[in-house]
Amino acid sequence: MSAEASVPREEIPWYPKVNFDECIGCGQCVEFCHNDVYGWDEENNHPIVVNPHNCVVGCSACAKLCPQGAISFPSKEELLAAIRAARERHMAGNR
Repeated sequence: MSAEASVPREEIPWYPKVNFDECIGCGQCVEFCHNDVYGWDEENNHPIVVNPHNCVVGCSACAKLCPQGAISFPSKEELLAAIRAARERHMAGNR
């Protein structure tokens, strides 16, 4: 069983952040992600994260596809620390 399995997905802070200053509005991230994490801001011509908890924990493929490097995720260390903290909260609440 994986560490995140015992923690509600909503408590795992794993989702993309888009740096709008770097984004060129190519839409590759939106086209690539089949989990509907992204939507499109027509007015500003760039992707926005509309369903952050649809993002697969640990997946950062959209960031690797971004030609401008405008997408970022937490580090592995930050992710693991957040999962540990959430698990501890849940274990304490089940006592």
